[in-house]
Amino acid sequence: MRLIAGLGNPGLKYSKTRHNAGFDTIDIIAKNHGVKIKKKEHFALTGEDVIAGEKVLLVKPMTYMNDSGEAIRALMDYYKIDSSDLIVISDDLTLDIGVLRIRAKGSAGGHNGLKSIIKCVGTNEFARLRVGVGKVPEHRTVIDHVLSRFERKDRVLVKESYQVAADAVEAMLVEGIDKAMSKYNGPISK
Repeated sequence: MRLIAGLGNPGLKYSKTRHNAGFDTIDIIAKNHGVKIKKKEHFALTGEDVIAGEKVLLVKPMTYMNDSGEAIRALMDYYKIDSSDLIVISDDLTLDIGVLRIRAKGSAGGHNGLKSIIKCVGTNEFARLRVGVGKVPEHRTVIDHVLSRFERKDRVLVKESYQVAADAVEAMLVEGIDKAMSKYNGPISK
């Protein structure tokens, strides 16, 4: 089984914020496959399906961003999932809106959700897809930026980038990470 986790914060207060790019991408994957992400287990909402011939567990941790690793570790233990079968989708404020970056492993890059996962899972060797949410403007703090909603002018591109991110996750499952990286890394409108 593969565990595909989209990171975000639960609750209406955080809905559609930049920090919830992972949640929003997971919702698109679920919608594309007719999966309901509503089972409450191990500090998360989950839904199961078979995608590209692989059994997958779609996950939205309900622990809030900074403790995402707790839910993911608990699910990995329960379902006996190895870190090599983990894919994490997160926001990235170093990337412009409409830019994706897939990596087979790596550092947290300052992202608290990824820091938590690396700490709880005990390795940084898991696949991740970072979705660009735009750089922090000079007049804003990092926290204010990631917890803000997108400006109206960016919403069409944001929606499109989440759909392409969902396609990229499927490519990771079907074609492997190397092919998915060469196909999807960079701006979504190449």
